[in-house]
Amino acid sequence: MKDTYQNEFQKEKKMLSLLFTICMIWFVGKFFIFGLKASWGIMKLLCTVIFFPVILIGMVVGGLMYIAFPLLLIGGIIALVTSRS
Repeated sequence: MKDTYQNEFQKEKKMLSLLFTICMIWFVGKFFIFGLKASWGIMKLLCTVIFFPVILIGMVVGGLMYIAFPLLLIGGIIALVTSRS
């Protein structure tokens, strides 16, 4: 009698452990995806606000105006086309 209760308890313990493991994998996966989305958004912001203008200014200072100006025009056209106003 005691042995059957112990077996049932072990089965329930294994099922709960499996359920906990599945939920933890789901939870960690959700946070991982959230982290990727957040870092992608932050990287896009950094590239458009900081890196792209700094690169263009560096190109102008370095004498590469003939490359920097078309890049600036292309960026401006893309910004105008994709703006939602």
